[in-house]
Amino acid sequence: MKNTTEVTIFVLKGLTDNSEIQFILFFLFLAIYLFTLIGNLGLVVLVIGDCRLHNPMYYFLSVLSSVDACYSSVITPKMLVDFMSKNKTILLPECAAQMFLFTTFGTTECFLLAAMAYDRYVAIYEPLLYSVSMAPRVYVPLIIASYVGGILHATLHTVATFSLSFCASSEIRHVFCDIPPLLAISCSDTHTNQLLLFSFVGSIEMVTVLIVLISYGFILLAILRMRSAEGRRKVFSACGSHLTGVSIFHGTILFMYVRPSSSYALDHDMVVSLFYSVVIPMLNPIIYSLRNKDVKEAMKRMFWKF
Repeated sequence: MKNTTEVTIFVLKGLTDNSEIQFILFFLFLAIYLFTLIGNLGLVVLVIGDCRLHNPMYYFLSVLSSVDACYSSVITPKMLVDFMSKNKTILLPECAAQMFLFTTFGTTECFLLAAMAYDRYVAIYEPLLYSVSMAPRVYVPLIIASYVGGILHATLHTVATFSLSFCASSEIRHVFCDIPPLLAISCSDTHTNQLLLFSFVGSIEMVTVLIVLISYGFILLAILRMRSAEGRRKVFSACGSHLTGVSIFHGTILFMYVRPSSSYALDHDMVVSLFYSVVIPMLNPIIYSLRNKDVKEAMKRMFWKF
């Protein structure tokens, strides 16, 4: 990779320069981070430890939880340190690593949510074929493909971004090394990078959202055919949580990356990116667990053991 970069250390400007507000934000985001780790890793332990949850739906959920825990861990610890420090610098290799991991886990989550929608379609629309259609030979490659897709997508943008020159400014108007704020401070022509960002993120979003919409279209047909009101209620309860999580995640991703670069407002975008990178990983265990009868019963069984 040819790199003519002159700047080797970046400064993360963060949310505010007010020390009192930074002190409050430190404890707020520390609480969010701890809740995220406890909720997501707890769900992983629950799925592994309870044999009643050993089916594809909960395997996907446990993988999603591990991705969310990693996703948040790429951003939050560094941000917490910066809140309590006057030196908010990050070395170029660290910035590149943070961007790579952040993009990897974010893209992996997009693919996982699509795979989970397909899993729900098979379980509800073709329940008699579920054990065959979602056998390990099917769901394991889906999980692996999600990670591979995330790594390839992250590699593309990381290499493209850090092939640019950063000589005009070293100040990143963000709390982490995201792609748009880095393109904003580059002194190179970023047209190709912006085109890559728009086209690849747009394509991934279009494909994954389409899979979700088609899957839930068939699920809706299956619900309408049900004669039992109780059966319809259970299906709505099970699928409503997934649709909520998908809508929040994809909505913020589309707002952040699939739009013209001229419409970027970095201070406003910083808040939005914090929402999908820090807040959503905290919300997912609540969205997917508290409305799920099997998970709640598994939690009760685990608590009784202790």
